[in-house]
Amino acid sequence: MRNAALTLGIIAGVIGMIVGFFGWSYTEVVDRFGEIPDVAEQVNNVQLVRAGALLAPMLAIAGGAMAKARALWGGVLLLLSAAGMYAAFGFNVFTMFPICFAGLGGVLALAAGKPDEPKSHF
Repeated sequence: MRNAALTLGIIAGVIGMIVGFFGWSYTEVVDRFGEIPDVAEQVNNVQLVRAGALLAPMLAIAGGAMAKARALWGGVLLLLSAAGMYAAFGFNVFTMFPICFAGLGGVLALAAGKPDEPKSHF
């Protein structure tokens, strides 16, 4: 289970970085060049989108990397990453895989009490 959490966390982080690059650049382009009515309008909370674009993928990659050695901490970071991506970008066709992968990885890491190592985190 820890290996699955590691893999899902890394994949969620990489896909989340791609979504984050587009989210951050969209807000920057609209700030610099202005809004185009009905085509490109600024998001309601620019700072939330930018914070989610930076922090959520970083938490997913860190949580995935930690899942093997520290399953509890890795699982918490993966769940925080999924929540951050959902808060910043919502659930849509571009974010469904990183959110679901980070969430599933977090659940698997938290569920990995004893199987891989003799010392559990509970």
